Parts: sequence; C-alpha cells; structure tokens
Amino acid sequence: MFGINHRNWTIITLVALLSLILSACGGNQETPISMPSGAKASDLVNMQPCSYVVGNQEYAADCGTLVVPENRSDPSSRLIALPVIRIRSTGNNPAEPIFRLTGGPGRSNVSGSSVVPWFIENHDFVLVGYRGMDGTVRLDCPEVVEAMKGAGQGDMLSDIALDQSSAAYTRCAERLQNEGVDLAGYTVTELIDDIETARVGLGYERINLISDSFGTNVARIYAYMYPESIYRSVMIAVDTPAATIHEPEVVDDLIRSYADLCTKDAQCNARTDDLVKTMRMVSQDMPARWLLFPINPGLVKVGTYNFFESTTEAPKIIDTWLTAAEGDPSGMAVFSLLGPNMFANAAVWGHNAALRSSLGQFDPARDYRTDLNPPESIMGSPASTAAYAEYTAWPATLIPEEYRQLQPSDVETLLVSGNIDSNTPVQFARDDLLPTLSNGQHVILSEFGHGEFLALQPEASKQLLTSFYDTGVADDSLFTYHVLDYKVGWGYPAMAKLGLAAIVLIFVGLIVLGLFIARRVRRRRTNQVSGA
Repeated sequence: MFGINHRNWTIITLVALLSLILSACGGNQETPISMPSGAKASDLVNMQPCSYVVGNQEYAADCGTLVVPENRSDPSSRLIALPVIRIRSTGNNPAEPIFRLTGGPGRSNVSGSSVVPWFIENHDFVLVGYRGMDGTVRLDCPEVVEAMKGAGQGDMLSDIALDQSSAAYTRCAERLQNEGVDLAGYTVTELIDDIETARVGLGYERINLISDSFGTNVARIYAYMYPESIYRSVMIAVDTPAATIHEPEVVDDLIRSYADLCTKDAQCNARTDDLVKTMRMVSQDMPARWLLFPINPGLVKVGTYNFFESTTEAPKIIDTWLTAAEGDPSGMAVFSLLGPNMFANAAVWGHNAALRSSLGQFDPARDYRTDLNPPESIMGSPASTAAYAEYTAWPATLIPEEYRQLQPSDVETLLVSGNIDSNTPVQFARDDLLPTLSNGQHVILSEFGHGEFLALQPEASKQLLTSFYDTGVADDSLFTYHVLDYKVGWGYPAMAKLGLAAIVLIFVGLIVLGLFIARRVRRRRTNQVSGA
C-alpha cells in the first residue's frame, strides 16, 4: 500500500523485534541531582542516612551533595553539584576507606558496585559522582548516538562514516558550549580535584583507591597529584598512555593468542588448522550479506575486537568468523543489525570524549586511518580507528604535561591484569607502568580478559584485594586456571536463524489472523444481507 516490498517488511520487522529486546534490557536512569540552595564551592552538604543496594541487599550509607566549580582555572566559573555516597563499614574500627574510580569513560561512578560487600567489614566504601556524568551537568551527545545508529548503513570504518562521526562530536561540543557548558572544566585533573575535595569534606586523612580500565588513569594521576592522600591503590585492567591507541601489531598478537588456545581445544581445532589464516581470509573478503540482510564489515571488526576483551564472549565471536568461513555469515548479519544500537547506548559520549581527549594521547599529525589498517594486518586496529573520530573532533583541554606521562610513584600499588585483555593489553602495565612503581606489584592472571576475574572467580578476587588492602601483600593463591570453553551453545549464527524463524512464524501468524478476520467479516456481512 505504501510502496514497501516484502523484503523491506522483513528487515523492518526484525529490527523492530531486536529493538524491543534491547529496550527491555536497558538499565534504570539515575535520579537527577540538583544544586543545593546557598551552597558554596567545596561544600559537602545534605549528608543524610540512606541505603545503597547491591543485588538484593541494602547497606547503610550516607548520601550527600558536593559543590565544586565547573572550571577551577576560571575565578568566575559557575558551580556544579555531584552526588557523594558513603557506605558505612560494619566494623568497630575501620581502616582507611576505599574510593571507587570506575572505567569507561561515560559510565556512572555511583551506580551498582558489586564489590562493596567484600570490603565494608573493615572499610567505608565511597562513591563520588563523575563530573559531566553523574552531576548537574551531563555531557550527553544525541548527535553522536544518532550517528552511531546510522553506522549500520554501509561500513562503519569507511571515510564517510568516520567523517560523519567526527562531525557529530563537533556538533555536540558546539551545542553544549552554546548551552553554557564550559568544556574546559571536564578533564581528568578536575575530576581528581573533586574526589580530593570529597576526601577532605568527609574528614579522611588517607584513602585507598580501587580503579578499573580507564579509571586506572585517574588513579595513577591521583597518585602523582596527591601522593600523601593515598594509602594503597588497586588498579584492575590497567590502562596507560601507550595503550590508548592499539597498534595493528597489538591486535594481531591478541588474535594469535586466541589462535594458540584454539589449537589446544578439540572442537575449535577441528574447524580450522590456523585461526589467524581463517580470520585474515574472511577479513579481506567479508561477505556482503546474509540472505536479505546486509553485513557491515567495519562494525563486525569493531564488535569483534571489543568482545575479545571477554573470554566468555570471545568463543562466540570466533564461532561467528569460523561459520562465515564455512559459508554461513548469519552471525555477522546479527552483528550488523544489533551493533549500532549496542554502540550508541554503551556510554555518555560527551563525557567519554572530554576525559579521554584531556590526556592528550592522540597525535593530530598522524594519519591514523591509514596507519591503523596496513594491508598485511589480520584485520587492522578497528576499535582505535573508530575512536579516531572522537579524538580529532572534540575540543580537547589538555591536563598538564607532567601528568600526561608516566612518572615515578612511591604509592603502594597493586596492578591486576588478564593476559588476553584486548581493551587494556597486559604488556603496557607490565613493561611501562610497573617499572615506575617503587612499591608496585603486578598479578597477571592466565587466560582472563578485561577485569572479568572479579565475576568469574569472586572468592579468589576477594582474597586478592582484601589481603592487599589489609596487609600490603596480594594473596592470589585461590585463583585456578581459567579454561576457555569453545562450546558456544546458542552462538550468533544460531541466534540469527532463530530470529528469522520467529519472524516467519509471526508473519505466517499475521497472515492467518488476517484471513481469519476477513472470513469473519465476510460471514457477518453475509448474515446481515440474509437477515435483511
């Protein structure tokens, strides 16, 4: 009726079904915070008893509001407000509190910290909201979200798509500035000053830090800025200046690690005698579509590298590539359909861009699009290529040069890495950061990915972290070897076929329902005519 053919109806129906699934899985929105009346800079006000929920358990806490300048370098800067939550220790004589620094960026620093129960017997656990994320100013970028959702058309890593993404970041930054946001205030050092202000306001002489992923940059620089304020620091899935841009050789090495593990697994090894060769072949000649559904090669590569950070997800990704090599690219079609929504909803992108760009780890003179995708590489460096648009387009405010580089630190620090972590490769923490820590330790966990040991082996993780905070000795004796399981069960190719079958059933059901209704209408009309 409206010029939409059967093929388009099929695609629209599948996308609608997937969108419903995604919306059903979405998280709750954080309660907005407001500026307290009459508050001044550095005030920590309205600390009231509250509760903090972890799973089904509530913990006694104090909740308040921290008031800070938006830009400390501007004497006339307006004030912004951030939430502060202190989960109170259950012990009678708690040791130094633990302050959390979550990763991302673009993720809340006050929501859902599952490790709270591990520590509160001996420590207060404190959450200070991130500026630009959790407070009265939130650096949302609907322009970027829209561009990411549109990345499903064509190739996510094409020049056109990267240019569109860059333009979206530029438009977002300009809009925020026009709305009165001083983007120069949203840097890593300003964030650290917020947390230091909260430390003073809460009356703590020294604190412990627990950080993960990008948050380890915050912890590292915190130790440079305020070493006397920190007792001990745990850095999980350690990020460093050199790890921001992943060179193609780093990506290739990660894939070779998975290939080596594949040869040791009977099921994986039976499907390919050389995973590197298979992935290179598929990468260079990726199918254009599965049935009626197009495949976005750039999006598949970015999703592949991102999911490689998890050893529970990596086998599913490998199964997708092997299935494509066997002539069935249905799993890649699922990636191409789901990917735009997954990426678009993964972070608050203005917050992500502001904090990352403040570290100055991008070289504007370098041709990243070419350098990160050499022809001899297995699949280039897709995630860093996609991030290129963010780093080039955002109006960066650089933190001081001394904090952008690694420097010596005496703070007691525990680094914890998985040895096959695509997001924060282990060699950067081991070879670059550890030598700068005079009181540093590094625990490397075999066949673990990006911080996943916390969930996969929680008792061992609890002992590792609590022993370090309480004694300075990291006890990793409870960890057992983590074996990758290549029995994927419902992998992405199977999901694609299940989704298609569901669409067919729904389509047939609608036809049957339509025929039934039409028959009832005709019968009613016939009866009315007969009655007349």
